[in-house]
Amino acid sequence: MTDTATGTAAPLTHRRVLNIAIPIVLSNVTVPILGAVDTGVVGQMGTAAPIGAVGLGATILTAIYWVFGFLRMGTTGLTGQAIGAGDRAEAAALLTRALLIGTVAGAVLIGLQLPLFAAAFAVSPASPEVEALARDYLRIRIWSAPAAIALYGITGWLIAQERTRAVLLLQLWMNGLNILLDMWFVLGLGWGVRGVAIATFAAEWSGLALGLWACRAAFAGPGWRDPRRLFARDRLRHMASVNSDILIRSLLLQAIFVSFMLVGAGFGDVTLAANQVLMQFLGITAYALDGFAFAAEAMVAQALGARDPARLRRAAVMTSLWGAFSSVALASAFALAGGAIIDLMARAADVRAEARLFLPWMVAAPLVGWVSWMLDGIFIGATAARDMRNMMLVSAAIYAAAVAALVPAFGNHGLWLALLVSFVARGATLAVRYPAIEARAAR
Repeated sequence: MTDTATGTAAPLTHRRVLNIAIPIVLSNVTVPILGAVDTGVVGQMGTAAPIGAVGLGATILTAIYWVFGFLRMGTTGLTGQAIGAGDRAEAAALLTRALLIGTVAGAVLIGLQLPLFAAAFAVSPASPEVEALARDYLRIRIWSAPAAIALYGITGWLIAQERTRAVLLLQLWMNGLNILLDMWFVLGLGWGVRGVAIATFAAEWSGLALGLWACRAAFAGPGWRDPRRLFARDRLRHMASVNSDILIRSLLLQAIFVSFMLVGAGFGDVTLAANQVLMQFLGITAYALDGFAFAAEAMVAQALGARDPARLRRAAVMTSLWGAFSSVALASAFALAGGAIIDLMARAADVRAEARLFLPWMVAAPLVGWVSWMLDGIFIGATAARDMRNMMLVSAAIYAAAVAALVPAFGNHGLWLALLVSFVARGATLAVRYPAIEARAAR
């Protein structure tokens, strides 16, 4: 960021890193709480079908919306670079482009809802009762798709501005309103699964309104509505290239995790359940490291936009040091309290025993994976999306080779080792390409 009093770039300090990171970590904490409340309120209806319907419907929409996660990452990197270059008009235009993409994408999803939902239920069949309830849920929630996708762009734009407290406020508002409406609509009015869907629909549209208010500074100048800037061919082409490469990279990463669960299913129900429990440890790790990765995105993007390689390196090193510290803390916590965490998530004795058998891999995961998480943030901030795509292709190939070599010999231990190998491969391949980012900043 630029110091408004002096017109110079604000110093990079540990306090600044924490000011960006901590609100993101706190924001992430609210996500599982909302899921638990959604499940809990329909659980009071006394039958299993509503619980399954809400879970299935939410999973389908999460998978669909996840495809548009590139909008958050691409917007952060491009906006941060515009800010670093002092081009506030372009930063405002990037917000408008993100909002337009969200609106159009959401409208397309609404128009294609019938084939999309048919395909989703074909892949994830359920009982007639659960499917009927889930369809009711989806038919309501799909109408907030434009808001949900546009919020990716708003979130990315705010992170680029280092305004993560606004992101936290936005998340608290949306999830808090959702929880209150859940209780009113389901427990008070007896609307059941439809009540949960209407609550989320209202929360997402109100979240968009609050997000636009948080971004109101962008609308003070003419840049956000200048058609020549908004639809400049070179800028649109660059934005499309960055976002498409990030999308491919994300799909490859998701393929690794999906294949991990599919291969693990071959070891039986107990091992599959144990792996699912342990994957929650990875989720905790991601939630914690996201804050520092997002700080890297914003600070690296601004340094690159300012063409300051020394500042870029300092941003990368400082955020990565905090990522390393967090990883050691997480590994220690998993080693000391991992068994208790497993007991909270699983009641079956055989699943608990199986999860404890593979717990050491979760102790190792933060220590092995923090480099890849932090480099993801650095490369997103630099919009080095082609490198991210290419290095993910290499890492996915290494993971596939590791699975083929290790699983037949070591079973589920080999599968976990292959996953950690993919983390190392991702970190190592990105590290090889890091000097190119500093070279770009020097030009």
